Amino acid sequence: MSGGNAGGTDSGTTGADARTVKAWRNGVVAAYAGSGLVFSTWVSRIPAIRDGLGLTPATVGLILLCMSLGSFVSVAASGLVVLRLGSRLTTRVCTTVQAVGLVLMGMGASVFVNPLVVGAGLVVVGLGTASFNTASNIEGAAVERALGRHIMPRLHGSFSIGTVVGAGLGALAASVHLPVAIHVAVIAAIVWTAIWVATRHYQADRRAADAGRGQGAVRLGELDSVPGTGPIPLVRPGTTARPPAKGAAPPAADAAAALAAETRRLAQARLDGRAKIAAAWRDPRTLLIGVLVLGLALAEGAAGDWVALALADGHGSSNATGALGYGIFVSAMTVGRFAGTMVLDRYGRVAALRVSAALAVAGLAVFVFAPSQEAALAALVFWGLGSALGFPVGMSAASDDPDHAAARVAVVSTIGYGAFLGGPPLLGLLAEHIGVLHSLLAVLVMLVVAFVLTPVVRQPAAAGAREGTTVEA
Repeated sequence: MSGGNAGGTDSGTTGADARTVKAWRNGVVAAYAGSGLVFSTWVSRIPAIRDGLGLTPATVGLILLCMSLGSFVSVAASGLVVLRLGSRLTTRVCTTVQAVGLVLMGMGASVFVNPLVVGAGLVVVGLGTASFNTASNIEGAAVERALGRHIMPRLHGSFSIGTVVGAGLGALAASVHLPVAIHVAVIAAIVWTAIWVATRHYQADRRAADAGRGQGAVRLGELDSVPGTGPIPLVRPGTTARPPAKGAAPPAADAAAALAAETRRLAQARLDGRAKIAAAWRDPRTLLIGVLVLGLALAEGAAGDWVALALADGHGSSNATGALGYGIFVSAMTVGRFAGTMVLDRYGRVAALRVSAALAVAGLAVFVFAPSQEAALAALVFWGLGSALGFPVGMSAASDDPDHAAARVAVVSTIGYGAFLGGPPLLGLLAEHIGVLHSLLAVLVMLVVAFVLTPVVRQPAAAGAREGTTVEA
């Protein structure tokens, strides 16, 4: 599809609203970057944790699985959580949970020197991560609609930048032998503070509420409301309170009736939320988008956890070359996400994603069967470029209908994050039998499936008409 106003906000947007949307976009960028920083911070210290605790490869796999288990629980509930709390509050709660988990993991590595504590910390990190990411994707899709142009790839590119920064800081911390507990605690504090400041500019919850009713009341659970007070009329400057009309119910009775009505509304909203989640799991297009994202997310997650080992075990490279290989992959993926925005605006989702999936297939195939280390390293460029657009385009496609965006994004996120987080540990089990390098052929099969499914991301005609954009042919 082509953005209706690719240069910026809608033509009817006022200057003040443009500044609000810009601040909103920057806040979402900060959230994505913070998520990448948190992820790469603990991943970059896996070698130090392994050496400090004397872990075997199998035990490392089990520790990785702890993160996955927490994330599975979180992402399965993420749709209902975001529908109940809103994306702003969900993001704040989840970044707090992540910070607690990072600190606990660091204490397990450096203070208690106990793998069970490390695993428990990663479970907590996982509990915060998946719902955080779902809320970020919902907020990102909302600001994309407000801008009227593609920005999801760049938002996910911000995640990649966060991972690069985190990996660099992790390498620096390891080189100076900084204890894991101190390292992760500092990062947790920085990210937590940044996210709480950034979410002050979130608008998705408020705009969704305003779209569903007039501007005259603030309701429970929404921005700046007072818990337990029910709808609060907004008093505009220059207005004065008027006494109740003769024969009208006293203010206390009005408040009690309003609170009862609000309680009924919230109960119905919870039921509606569950119904939307159930309907999303039955929607064929949503499920197919999820399978597509699964293949490309698995390619991204497998590279993060196994590229270095595949280079060392399969191509006979050194540990330093393995680290370089991961850096090449992440850098190529970051470039692909930022450049992908222009490609999407010009050629549309289907064409862009078809080329992207083809590059990933070619890159991974060459990496597995490369005759030399140099060829394998070059193949990582194509693998990274090809893996760049799957997740962001899938999130945009899932949120084409704003009324069902939260539920459908939650479903696609559940499938995609399941592959991203659960796939790599399962690849480790496969690698026990056929080797790390050849275990990646399972990822190659899923990439071929993703290539075949690329037409499902085409924007429906009704959604294109509602957003004022040109629908792909």
